Amino acid sequence: MARGLLYALAGAAIGAAAARVAYTALTRSRTGDDRWTRKNHRGEPITLLEGPAFVAGAGAAAALAPGLPGRVRLAALLAGTGSGALGAYDDLYGTTSSKGFKGHLSALTRGEVTSGAVKILGIGATGLAAAALVSGGPVDTLINGATIAGSANLANLFDLRPGRAIKVGLLTGGPLLLAALFRDQPVAAALTAVPLGAAAAVLPDDLGERAMLGDAGANALGALLGLAAVTKLGRPGRLAVLGSVAVLTAASEKVSFTKVIAGNPVLNKLDMLGRRPA
Repeated sequence: MARGLLYALAGAAIGAAAARVAYTALTRSRTGDDRWTRKNHRGEPITLLEGPAFVAGAGAAAALAPGLPGRVRLAALLAGTGSGALGAYDDLYGTTSSKGFKGHLSALTRGEVTSGAVKILGIGATGLAAAALVSGGPVDTLINGATIAGSANLANLFDLRPGRAIKVGLLTGGPLLLAALFRDQPVAAALTAVPLGAAAAVLPDDLGERAMLGDAGANALGALLGLAAVTKLGRPGRLAVLGSVAVLTAASEKVSFTKVIAGNPVLNKLDMLGRRPA
């Protein structure tokens, strides 16, 4: 456990420090470029540069954190930076003509290649490639790749209110990290700590409604946590995670997560924690 704790602390610290440095550099260097500016749920301007900063921080931690075997390190870099880059493409060039997983795939069947479809297919490919590096065979590669890609997409569905996607990431990644520590799985502990440290570092700006993860950051956060899950869990656990991701993604096509959260006192209290009043 001591070695796993050391690896986890190092990975989280590197991710947090690198994310803060990247966010400061990106926001200070921006001069008159509003491509990264969006309106939040209040109609106020907010920057999406938190996303690239998170990707940079998590990428630096994946590259430098101790305790990660070469194939796992490469898988983390591929999953995080790949999904982050595809998310950034959608942030910058995406349109609202098609929405949701179903909307983008429906447009694709009509011969319309939306930015969202490019992102979905690209994240699917990078998820499979990352999974191939940490899986024991073709079946596990398919299960793990679908979990990584599905987690990337699901995390983005929560990035609709300040801090929500990061809180979901911390609430799901935290128990995963603790389980890896108590079961003396140092690789899983280090891998899980990488995105958690970077996410925690940008959370204050997210809660303060100065910035948001956007597709770039949310997709990368979900992909890295999905990778951590498939690296740690046995096949039954991985199938359970994949099933949960699939059910929630399907539900999002019919149900508003924001309305569900607002209607539940416990979820709403967690959602509003650290935020300005609605």
